[in-house]
Amino acid sequence: MKISRSGSQASIKGPEAWFTGAVRIDPLFSNEGEARTTGALVTFEPGARTAWHAHPIRQNLVVVSGCGRLQKEGEPVQKIRSGDVVWIAAGEKHWHGAAPTTAMSHIAIQEAVDGSAADWFEHVSDEQYYAA
Repeated sequence: MKISRSGSQASIKGPEAWFTGAVRIDPLFSNEGEARTTGALVTFEPGARTAWHAHPIRQNLVVVSGCGRLQKEGEPVQKIRSGDVVWIAAGEKHWHGAAPTTAMSHIAIQEAVDGSAADWFEHVSDEQYYAA
């Protein structure tokens, strides 16, 4: 058994290659040993969002505060809010982030394959983001 104490892992600024706007990543757990699962609390300031990306296995998002947006490629933008749980299938190209005027935090849980939990693509344009 292992307990990771609150505040024992440093917050990380979301890399500009993967995010638009102010994003903070607070690691929760990593894939140690044979485990493939990682988890983080990700906080998006208003207007912040991920770039388009896909996961080799899948991703689960648990929205813990605020309101946000989510889009699967080829489908309309959807609104997500505190209490929502999102299941994203392997290989689904998508993005997620905060609403234009409201911050959003979610717990992201995903599995890695060969050390990679996501394939990153182009940034989400303002036109795509504001299409909700």
